[in-house]
Amino acid sequence: MKVIEIRGHHVGFEPSPPIGNARTMIRRREFLLLELITDTGERGWGEVFSSPDAAAAFLRARLAPLVLGQSPSRFRAIWERMIGTLGYDRRGPGMMAISAVDMALCDLAARERNISVSALFGGPLRDRVFAYGSGPFITEAPDPYAHYAQEVDRCLALGYRAMKPRAGVSPGADGRMAAAMRKQVGPDIGLMVDINQAYTAPAAIASAREMAEARLLWIEEPVEPEDIPGYAAVARSASIAVAGGEALASAAAFRDFLVADTMSILQPDLTVCGGYTGFLRIAALAAAFDLPVMPHVFGTIVNHQAALQVAALLPSKRGGGPASYPYVEVDVSNNPLLHLQGEVRPNADGTLSVPDAPGTGLAFKEEQLEPWRREVWRCN
Repeated sequence: MKVIEIRGHHVGFEPSPPIGNARTMIRRREFLLLELITDTGERGWGEVFSSPDAAAAFLRARLAPLVLGQSPSRFRAIWERMIGTLGYDRRGPGMMAISAVDMALCDLAARERNISVSALFGGPLRDRVFAYGSGPFITEAPDPYAHYAQEVDRCLALGYRAMKPRAGVSPGADGRMAAAMRKQVGPDIGLMVDINQAYTAPAAIASAREMAEARLLWIEEPVEPEDIPGYAAVARSASIAVAGGEALASAAAFRDFLVADTMSILQPDLTVCGGYTGFLRIAALAAAFDLPVMPHVFGTIVNHQAALQVAALLPSKRGGGPASYPYVEVDVSNNPLLHLQGEVRPNADGTLSVPDAPGTGLAFKEEQLEPWRREVWRCN
């Protein structure tokens, strides 16, 4: 099996109403879905959810010659060759392009063997992963949290036993929101919050104190992703576990955070950190520090399915919530690109089943992207 064609599908949609966090309102969501096609007709998929146009340009100019004509089973060697193209820039669109290629190559390598990606990497530790609803989201209303109670009821009705609202309006407002949510869901539902990099360290510390009585499992991205001293200050002062890492692109970046004692939970994103190959390096580093790691995922069905595969490989850690870690994040906003293979919804026990079909278990057709596709390009 050899890769004979690379296709890039630029897809996107406008959330209605717009969804937001403490840093920005999201009025349009854009993705690059990368499709690798082999001489046997198999197709493997990868994704870029941040900077898709820049990643596509890098991929076409620098990575395509390294991939075309190659066997997907050589994904590890190809990854090293792709890393060599980065030069001084070890993160950003170049690494995101590498991530998408690695995801697609591993998908194909598993399909060639008629096994799942988790089986390709030695076999899954579980066939179900606990899921949490990623939401509610901030709105532009005078009270950005006013609609949360209604959205929480919707998440509970969908079967989620944990959820992660967006926070960061102000420490006082955060505290009132978290307290109201805990009262609404009761003591047995897992709650965590995502600040989305919006606070300074002192504000994040104040917010964590205001939310302490809500018994949160973690506070995510409390400060800017490169603020190691800020992360360390929050970690020292807060009684809540600090999570982060979705914006970090390598094991080396995580190493710097870990030696500074900044995070209790690591959240690399497959589409940012180098695909499966990069993610598993970070997971090995987390094991050395005896810390839980779980995939950040906020995109299409492609990254969602990949996150299930990698979560199946991660060791269990008790974090004090309704189930042992790892958890898998599920976007509960109106995201049509997440539901290309049918509605993504938890099982009765709050878990998602890990596909054991070949590859990542993706079975949608390219034609299904058409309503949301603005451009397609090819390299062969």
